[in-house]
Amino acid sequence: MRIVLTGSGSGGHFYPLIAIAEALTEQARERKLLMPELSLLGPDPYDREALFACGISYRYVPAGKVRRYTSLKNITDAAKTVVGVFVALWRLLLVYPDVIVSKGSYTSVPVVLAAVLLRIPVVLHESDVRPGRANALVARFAHTIAISYEDTASHFPAACAAKIIRTGIPVRRHLLKAPAGDPYRILRITPASSGSPLILVLGGSQGAERVNDLMVTALDGLLPTYSILHQTGEQNAHITAESARALIKKKELLKRYYVRGFLDADALGAALSTSSLVISRAGSGSIYEVALAGKPSILIPIPEEISHDQRLNAYAYARTGAAVVMEEKNLTAHLLTAEIGRIMNDPALRERMSTAARAFAQDDAAQKLAILLVDIGLEHEQ
Repeated sequence: MRIVLTGSGSGGHFYPLIAIAEALTEQARERKLLMPELSLLGPDPYDREALFACGISYRYVPAGKVRRYTSLKNITDAAKTVVGVFVALWRLLLVYPDVIVSKGSYTSVPVVLAAVLLRIPVVLHESDVRPGRANALVARFAHTIAISYEDTASHFPAACAAKIIRTGIPVRRHLLKAPAGDPYRILRITPASSGSPLILVLGGSQGAERVNDLMVTALDGLLPTYSILHQTGEQNAHITAESARALIKKKELLKRYYVRGFLDADALGAALSTSSLVISRAGSGSIYEVALAGKPSILIPIPEEISHDQRLNAYAYARTGAAVVMEEKNLTAHLLTAEIGRIMNDPALRERMSTAARAFAQDDAAQKLAILLVDIGLEHEQ
């Protein structure tokens, strides 16, 4: 059986595909099938080491990005997408997969359009409340559309209703298991038994400068009570740490502040397991990882003029009672500190938020999609 993965333009798109690949391997073992041949098609493999670890081959297919603003690059990138369709046709004819799974993003468009022309079944997965333009474009051609939020179904055409299933977001198996070994040793931090609960701040793979700045400004008010593990993004780690050293009045409190540019899967799992509260952007992948860990959270979505998706995601999740949303535009270090205190000083509230988070999360999303893909693949082979 041959299965093609596409739509790996960012970590939020790429790592759910890795989770699906892991689950496909498990499905093959459970059903005593030959291991599927997995390929990733697109302009950027994002993380080659993860591909190698999962036995996924990579084949280049160009794709052009459509910007929401006027730019000459929209013309050249449109041409790149057209070329990409022809390259994808050639790639798919050589492999001729039994099914294709797409995470959306502009990187998936040439591959999915080529698959439609070749009548290869396509399964779409949508992580956000409002479908991205790539998934919206090809939804009517899809065999199945998997969604993460109930609200998402209303954003697809009524004709697609019979194709829609809610699976949640596929999450890598590392994050579904308890950390192997002492999580504090994995993180290289002092255990919270010292009396200071751990707050985890997630800036995403590229970091979030505004969130980083807010946290540094708030440290004097937070560190007397809490320890803080702050994932800043690799390019921001040094400057954030230097700013903290310069601004914190009581230097002895610096031992409670831990800056990390990047948290790999093991470190992120350890951080989520040991934290009492998570402060994060509102990418769907981040939300699901926090929900699976059952942690109360404060979400600071990217401003709406930059990304409509994060704000919609944040409020859809907050309506479950699992999180609080704080808009970046009006947020100050004082307001953030006050909200952290409100949540941390109310154990009953934290427990309700944790319960709501666990109720929202679906830890079998990758497995559901793997079963679906294998079933479609077997049918297509016949």
